Amino acid sequence: MTPEELSALITRIVRDAAHAGTITLDEADIPETVTVERPRQREHGDWASNVAMQLAKKAHTAPRALATVVADALRENEGIDSVEIAGPGFINIRLAAASAGELARTIVEAGEAYGRNDSLAGTHINLEYVSANPTGPIHLGGARWAAVGDSLARLISASGAEVTREYYFNDHGSQIDRFARSLVARARGQEAPEDGYGGQYIQDIADQVRHDAAAAGEPDPATLPDEEAVEAFRARGVDLMFAQIKDRLRAFRAEFDVFFHEDSLHTSGAVTRAIEILRERGEVFDEDGAVWLRTTDYGDDKDRVLIKSDGQAAYFAGDVAYYLDKHSRGADAAIYLLGADHHGYIGRMMAMCEAFGDKPGVNMQILIGQMVNLVKDGQPVRMSKRAGTIVTLDDLVDAVGVDAARYSLVRVSMDSNVDIDLDLLSSHTNENPVYYVQYAHARTCNVARNAAEHGVSRDAGFDPSALDHPADSELLGVLATFPALVAQAASMREPHRVARYLEQLAATYHAWYGQCRVTPRADEDVTESHVARLWLNDAVTRVLRNGLALLGVSAPERM
Repeated sequence: MTPEELSALITRIVRDAAHAGTITLDEADIPETVTVERPRQREHGDWASNVAMQLAKKAHTAPRALATVVADALRENEGIDSVEIAGPGFINIRLAAASAGELARTIVEAGEAYGRNDSLAGTHINLEYVSANPTGPIHLGGARWAAVGDSLARLISASGAEVTREYYFNDHGSQIDRFARSLVARARGQEAPEDGYGGQYIQDIADQVRHDAAAAGEPDPATLPDEEAVEAFRARGVDLMFAQIKDRLRAFRAEFDVFFHEDSLHTSGAVTRAIEILRERGEVFDEDGAVWLRTTDYGDDKDRVLIKSDGQAAYFAGDVAYYLDKHSRGADAAIYLLGADHHGYIGRMMAMCEAFGDKPGVNMQILIGQMVNLVKDGQPVRMSKRAGTIVTLDDLVDAVGVDAARYSLVRVSMDSNVDIDLDLLSSHTNENPVYYVQYAHARTCNVARNAAEHGVSRDAGFDPSALDHPADSELLGVLATFPALVAQAASMREPHRVARYLEQLAATYHAWYGQCRVTPRADEDVTESHVARLWLNDAVTRVLRNGLALLGVSAPERM
């Protein structure tokens, strides 16, 4: 019996009692699902519910009285071993071994589907992450958003929502101008402009632009007049940088459905249309030759310029048009993953959302993440040799690999700084969290191989009641919480919860491995217990694999 099945059973008991008049409760007051959780102290049982305390007031009775009605009905179910009422009305439930053990079969037979749920079904979520300017390699902050954003997209999809993974390319404005002028300077053997970009990658791209021109039989763009040279290097250089960013993200297992170009908002007239819509809604006004959005009506600290007095669109105008564009493509919610340096943008963005008649925090959600620091030999890693001024995604992957990089970036809550110890992540010890989890998966695979060599096979059948050791119960309890954990992590937009769960599961499995045997000893025959524990072992394999897949991390079968 899964916690979801137990929750449904309790809900049915409450509804039946209300219909029979045993308790006085309106149908509308009966929740569709009730909370079923693992008790903090395992001696209290396998599962606990506070449903009696939640509904007692509406039922005009004492919590313990309502708990007694539920407990009496639960005891009549053959899957329940015992039920106790504790404190003010907690219902503590212990499952029969066969009922608890049946979960192993459920997991193995569900395969990749175990953990998937429909908690977000019927919603279309546009998830934007990374969105680094195409003026240099992906830095550590961008690497974190790539890992977190991709993992969050997998979680949301696993919870039933339609997800659009989107990357916003800031290819309009002064930063691109500085990038292009930096390329020209390097191509001519000059120092980069004072406000330009450095690093070996600028030289590499400048060389490639010249090589491509020569291959096409075109003049060397470095020899063109200044403005023509800037335009030539801009056109080709941005494409090359863009392609490089895409390649790096793909190698990092961060795939995108849409690469949206900021410049298209201005060339397509989307900015003008968005402002017209806001003007029709009475949210736009003209002052001092500029066009303004009245964001102070929605809690912003000052109104924001959309079109400057010189007729040029302000940066915020692109944000306005882009948000509207996302919704025109069917998004019910637009989620933005932004770095800590964007914290000041939240007020104006939420005000803009409300100005369109949408609900901040629902139709627009902004997640702010903190800094990433690399440490090696106890000292911070300051800069990349290739990028010159920053540490990049490539630097991290080169040091520890994609698996360790992704896992370490995801396992810490986004609103906390993360220090990545390169020495630790390169080690093969239990202190290395990704190794610890992957090793647990590899161990389950090794156990299965050894079982086959000793004649233990799942084909021999499955007696769930044979999973009667306390360690079996503990492991089953952790496995049972995986679907709810996935739904919670998706709802709260917190993929780090999956990593922490996997570490808990790995620890519980390692403890179980030391207490329960899947293969018989030399003088033993294969028993129902061996077969049942192979099912349980394989259930752990499946959940570890599914959980690692949600984080975009591989599940090796040998280590």
